[in-house]
Amino acid sequence: MYSEKVMDHFTNPRNVGEIENASGVGTVGNAKCGDIMRIYLDINKDGIIQDVKFKTFGCGAAVATSSMATELVKGKNVQEALQITNKAVMDALDGLPAVKVHCSLLAEEAIHAALWDYATKNNIEIEGLEKPKSDISEGEEEEVY
Repeated sequence: MYSEKVMDHFTNPRNVGEIENASGVGTVGNAKCGDIMRIYLDINKDGIIQDVKFKTFGCGAAVATSSMATELVKGKNVQEALQITNKAVMDALDGLPAVKVHCSLLAEEAIHAALWDYATKNNIEIEGLEKPKSDISEGEEEEVY
């Protein structure tokens, strides 16, 4: 069963939408369940995430983990955002059923993909950030949203 926090973030998701000219955009997906998650970051010159939005195609847990992940990264610097794990997302939601843990992994991966995009656009290196494994090409996800 889902926690009250999961249900709240599913029925009243925070930070839904897009950021035009985002500093970084990360799109990830899970072929097994069909969930697709896109996170947009607006990062200021001091490296602080001043705004974050998401669009998710997927189940309630995918929407809830996306919403919570955006809440966790807002106001953080890029290094702090990189440290947000799927466990942190699950803990903030008071847990997820075992069959939905992959949704929290997608949230972590989407943050990393958006940070990678930001680093690439700005020709910088973020210590500890690795190139995302499950990035989706631009053409694929446009049809889903």
